[in-house]
Amino acid sequence: MKQLKKQSRWKASEEGYVLKDTIRIASGQGFWGDWLDAPVKQVKRGGIDYLVMDYLAEVTMSIMQKQRSRNSRMGYARDFVPLMEQLLPHLVKKKIKVVANAGGVNPQACAKAVLESAKKLGLAGKVKVAIVTGDDMLPGLEGLVKAGHKLTNLDTGKILKSELGSVMSANAYLGAWPVVKALEKGADIIITGRVTDTGLTLGPMIHEFGWKEDDWDKMAIGTVAGHMIECGAQSSGGNCMIGWEKIPGMVDPGYPIIEAHRDGTFYVTKHEGTGGKVSVASVTEQLVYEMGDPENYITPDCVADFTSIQLKQAGKDRVKVTGVKGRPATDFLKVSLSYFYGYKAVGTLVYSWPEAYKKARRADQILRGRLEALGLKFEEILTEYVGHDSTHGRLAGKPDPEMPEIQLRIGVRAKDRKPVERFSRELAPLILNGPPSVTGFAGGRPKVEEIVAYWPALIPKKEIRARVKVLG
Repeated sequence: MKQLKKQSRWKASEEGYVLKDTIRIASGQGFWGDWLDAPVKQVKRGGIDYLVMDYLAEVTMSIMQKQRSRNSRMGYARDFVPLMEQLLPHLVKKKIKVVANAGGVNPQACAKAVLESAKKLGLAGKVKVAIVTGDDMLPGLEGLVKAGHKLTNLDTGKILKSELGSVMSANAYLGAWPVVKALEKGADIIITGRVTDTGLTLGPMIHEFGWKEDDWDKMAIGTVAGHMIECGAQSSGGNCMIGWEKIPGMVDPGYPIIEAHRDGTFYVTKHEGTGGKVSVASVTEQLVYEMGDPENYITPDCVADFTSIQLKQAGKDRVKVTGVKGRPATDFLKVSLSYFYGYKAVGTLVYSWPEAYKKARRADQILRGRLEALGLKFEEILTEYVGHDSTHGRLAGKPDPEMPEIQLRIGVRAKDRKPVERFSRELAPLILNGPPSVTGFAGGRPKVEEIVAYWPALIPKKEIRARVKVLG
């Protein structure tokens, strides 16, 4: 398989396409489950050229694969379709384009559902929907392994062959260029599979500004811009530690917007009159999110140097970003695999004052003793005392004897299901045959769940072929 050939808009400009000097790219979703009102408000409240929405986390792909295995029409972010039905009239009227990785493991079904909504709204023929595929490696995974690709786990050093039969999903992270190709084909809505979070934003910038694929500083600029807004309101006041209590209007937060210029300068801002706050502090906190090595932020499109980034407050809710430097992309794509690892169950009991912490500790000792007496074998038993050490663990200080309540949270993990099932029956009896003053028992017996484990790896780019198809 060959990688999709990269193109630039310079050729398009020679054929009559007018390159833009400035575009506005708005973030609408930071994950599958984000605030449903955000994209609607982004479209209705002011001028934007693009709405980008990021739906995919590593575990999301395995969830979607399971959904598709049960129903061939599933496997994508189902929230996306009713959202598009609500937005399509406004998108058509304002000529706003949408780029979203909502397609998950079934972009085709997602696109067909969107086109059905367009037809229902009387917009058939007025909306071009493109799909980007080629990231899903699951159908050909066994062949790649037989061909000698070890797909070594980047965390553990193990080779995939040992877990090949347990793999639930396998997706290569595609970059911005398939998005560029879809835009060149005239797509209004682009639905992708596992395209990088940053590629959703970089693609429109390449397309509109005619940036060349080997202009590594420009590729890094677009990558950083994408990183700034990939988590939704996290860069416009949400989840912000610095001055969080003074951030205004969080009942109705404004999601971030990238105002990008062809020369590579860009600003992070939001619609006027919305809540939240765009500041150097809020943007910096997003900048360090999942950053890794700050000098080597590796994507399919380039390697960005985050230490080169310069931030400056340029007005209310407006941060200027300059100085971004980039280096050539690597010859590999990251692969996100998930595989079945066993079973787990987690249960809770709440103990009240007096001596809540002592009671919870004693309950944990009793439960562990009973599990041992039953001869049950677990890979791990983990206990947390919520209210004392569940967040900071060993950093927690000496417990206050006057604590009004402590939640005992205990979880078990095992390769076999039977010991986990038995554990789920042993927690509730503590309410009457353990320490006194249990005040809450959440949800009955702990639910036995399958464990989906994460396996990061690399694959040579030449082995992955991205595909772009326009529908409607």
